[in-house]
Amino acid sequence: MRIGSAAVSVSWIPSESVSGLLRGGFDVGVTHYDDPPPDRVTPRDVHGLRAEDRLRFANVVSAWIEVDDGGVTSSGWSEESGLVTGSTTVRLARLGATFRGYSMPVIQSAPGAAADRMSFTQTVGCRTGLPLPRPVPHAPFVQWQAPIVWTTVTLTLHVDGRAEVALAGASAFPRHWVYGPDGALALKSGVTDQSTWVAHSFGARTPWGDADSAALVVVAESELERQMAVEIMRGGRTPEVRRVPAGTVVTREGEIGDELFLLLDGVLRVDVAGETVAEVGPGAVLGERALIEGGRRTSTLVASTPARLAVARADAIDLDRLRTLAETHRREDGTA
Repeated sequence: MRIGSAAVSVSWIPSESVSGLLRGGFDVGVTHYDDPPPDRVTPRDVHGLRAEDRLRFANVVSAWIEVDDGGVTSSGWSEESGLVTGSTTVRLARLGATFRGYSMPVIQSAPGAAADRMSFTQTVGCRTGLPLPRPVPHAPFVQWQAPIVWTTVTLTLHVDGRAEVALAGASAFPRHWVYGPDGALALKSGVTDQSTWVAHSFGARTPWGDADSAALVVVAESELERQMAVEIMRGGRTPEVRRVPAGTVVTREGEIGDELFLLLDGVLRVDVAGETVAEVGPGAVLGERALIEGGRRTSTLVASTPARLAVARADAIDLDRLRTLAETHRREDGTA
């Protein structure tokens, strides 16, 4: 019996994720941030997203195993596996030019076998066709070409038909979303670190120089939170965006608070009664219970990494959505 499955990672540049000199081009409209990808993506959807200029690149991992008498007898990669490269469109006045990314060779590791499963790991990457001259802290101390972006995705096929996906490695920039075998959003990279990416992601410090980077991976937030994120960022009132260093106490349990937070980047630790009950990543909406349950914070939020937060007031949000969200966020009761 043949068992086949696939998973996809989609990499994109979120709003407010670029700083320094690079940000100038985004602020004046020479280039653009990306809209968040859809909640569901399958291999057949990726080329449509590229045509709509909604991704920077995608990693499509597709494989199969033959199973006989409860064991794997053969395996292989499917033809759809590989890199799908996006493009960079630059606009000046009424003129525009599109630069296709430069593709790196696809790296497919030898399948890892166990008695009841087999794992397939694939690394893909590229760099923009536009140059990015800059000083770097390694020889030759100046780079002309843009840094490399990549993801390393592992798809595990079980003899009972189950399939699992993992983000085994990734560049520090941009944001990487991983979709499971069912097409649903499953995992996210937790931090976009532009400065590390610009300074180090070239030459020997990439998978093509035998140096992958571990990704800080978080579980995807709920569909409701993704809907509210759009409401917060694109509603009638522009939210304040705060950058906080690691260790910052964002809210303190028991204190009065009237702000709602959308975590744009980084990881926050959720503490209740002095105990850590959860860690949340980009896309999480936080602080809603204080807004609808008397104004006091029900948990302490601490930045586990540097983080960016969009801050909104209660009158900018649909209160019925807040109440629904609050019912799913009773982390002190073991529900999230």
